[in-house]
Amino acid sequence: MAKQKPRTLSGFMELLPGPQQQMERIMEILRTTYSLYGFTALDTPIIESSEVLLAKGGGDTEKQIYRFEKGDSDLSLRFDLTVPLAKYVAIHYGQLQFPFRRYQIGKVYRGERAQRGRFREFYQADIDIIGDGKLDIINEAEIPSIIYRTFSQLGLERFQIRVNNRKVLNGFYAMVGLEAQSQDIMRTVDKLDKIGADKVKSLLIEELDVTEETADQVLHFIAIQGSNQEVLVALEDYRGKNELFDTGLDELSTVVKYLAAFGVPEANFAVDLTIARGLDYYTGTVYETTMLDHPEIGSICSGGRYDNLAEYYTDKQLPGVGISIGLTRLFYVLGEQGMLNPNLPVAPADVLVIPMGDEQQGYAIATATRLREAGIRTQLYAEQKKFKARITYASKMEIPYALFLGETEEQEQVVALKDLNKGEQVTVPFSEAVQLIQAGITAANQGKVIQE
Repeated sequence: MAKQKPRTLSGFMELLPGPQQQMERIMEILRTTYSLYGFTALDTPIIESSEVLLAKGGGDTEKQIYRFEKGDSDLSLRFDLTVPLAKYVAIHYGQLQFPFRRYQIGKVYRGERAQRGRFREFYQADIDIIGDGKLDIINEAEIPSIIYRTFSQLGLERFQIRVNNRKVLNGFYAMVGLEAQSQDIMRTVDKLDKIGADKVKSLLIEELDVTEETADQVLHFIAIQGSNQEVLVALEDYRGKNELFDTGLDELSTVVKYLAAFGVPEANFAVDLTIARGLDYYTGTVYETTMLDHPEIGSICSGGRYDNLAEYYTDKQLPGVGISIGLTRLFYVLGEQGMLNPNLPVAPADVLVIPMGDEQQGYAIATATRLREAGIRTQLYAEQKKFKARITYASKMEIPYALFLGETEEQEQVVALKDLNKGEQVTVPFSEAVQLIQAGITAANQGKVIQE
């Protein structure tokens, strides 16, 4: 029978055990951090009914979705974690307590062209806070603190959370008579970093029929810079001209007001009037997080406030605020930039227990069991191979400790413990071996996942 050559589909990531351990460490930090803020874990199905998943319909989403039939069922793979959340809240509305705070780390699927750093199957890490009818602005002010703590725990220092408010933008464009064109204008302004102010002005005039005077007003507005307080003071000059603008400015001021109380240094936070995000979705505060030394990477965490999460499934008003990290892409970029800490342990076990003869198998099994009861990740090496092969295995697996159990160790009820990194070996009672291993593992795990 002819053998089929194994291959992984383009746009799908498979990691070797070492990198997979790095990814798992990142996900565990995210889970721990999100839990600190009272978010509950959620897991929704990867496969949904197409009519449910595509309730909004149209656009690029429907073109990129993985859709198939199974019997009489029209099914699709989820393309994000927000639509399944909306469905979940609509179904379980009566059983949930609001505000409902959830986090989810899961795979999503998009049938777009695979390219460097962009995948068809990838992990997203989302948090959302959903209100019942109303959701206080304090929830929007809390989001930057969650972003800040998350990336600080991962090891990043040089990052900036850029924040704006869609009401401020929409109100401004209404002031200058561009309300009907606001979506197209924001799409054009979004190109500012890539093509520069002069080109943006030309596009506004030539493609959107904006007068030169109004184009200058737009560019002057989005160019407002300085400290957060300086930007807010400059925006006060526009107050009183549009009610929506005034509401957005009040919300933006509230978010900035509570920064210090939430533990966010001003160095990691900036009011940026060029941020527009989610032209048809977000309605209030919007967030983008960038790495200051790697602007070419783009946003590593984004999101914002929306008015009605589940409008396609229920008549109930369910406003919310949320952020998302494209985890697979971020992991890929960090690895490409050499920013994943190579010194953190990636071994699947902390210690390898090696019986030196068949007679010591029972003692080895009992010792491995006691180590696991002490919370130490332990692998028992039961293969009948030469001593050198066993040590080579431990080395290639990057397991930091080995326990050798021979006849003498069993008789004296001790263990021979070797630190494979230092090459040092001691024969000690079991309790002392546990202390040495635990101390060594704790020290080895002191570093951060990401190193700048």
